[in-house]
Amino acid sequence: MSRMRVLSDAEWELIEPFMPSCDGRRGRRSRDHRLVVEVIIYRYRTGIARRDLPREFGPWQTVWKRHRLFAGDGTWDKVLTALLGRADAAGEIDGDVAVDSTIARAHQHATNTTRLAGDPANDMKQFPEPGDHAIGRSRGGLSTKVHQLCDGKGRPMVIAAGRGRAATPRCSPTCSPPCASPAKGRAGPAPP
Repeated sequence: MSRMRVLSDAEWELIEPFMPSCDGRRGRRSRDHRLVVEVIIYRYRTGIARRDLPREFGPWQTVWKRHRLFAGDGTWDKVLTALLGRADAAGEIDGDVAVDSTIARAHQHATNTTRLAGDPANDMKQFPEPGDHAIGRSRGGLSTKVHQLCDGKGRPMVIAAGRGRAATPRCSPTCSPPCASPAKGRAGPAPP
């Protein structure tokens, strides 16, 4: 496995069935899904900006468009659910869970609120953001809070984004709503 290749053939065989088909689409044939998925993994592993990708990965616009497409059509959710189900069936998911949250500042242009010429600045209007944007307003500006539920080995099970001002949700086997394993819908930790 080279520095650029991040998935083995066995790993790709697990992911490939969930990639959307290119059949029936107009225009020229799209780039190989495997290459694009490896570029996305490479980006997250190295922290490199999209525009700074090495030339052998192809145009950065392709990576951006495909990543957005996969997020929008639920491809990433299907892959995560399938991999978690496989790990749960094999008994690899630890019964201990950990919840962590982090806050990320959002740029002032991250919202869709419009400003008419001559109106006061958007930060003075305080329009509510649509619920699906996961952007909260506070005195510090705009922010998003990302929550992640991991098993005892640090593998992500659930990832959710919320408004930055919202409190961290309590998630334990005794509170409501319970944490559920996506694979089996089981509440609380896995049985021993």
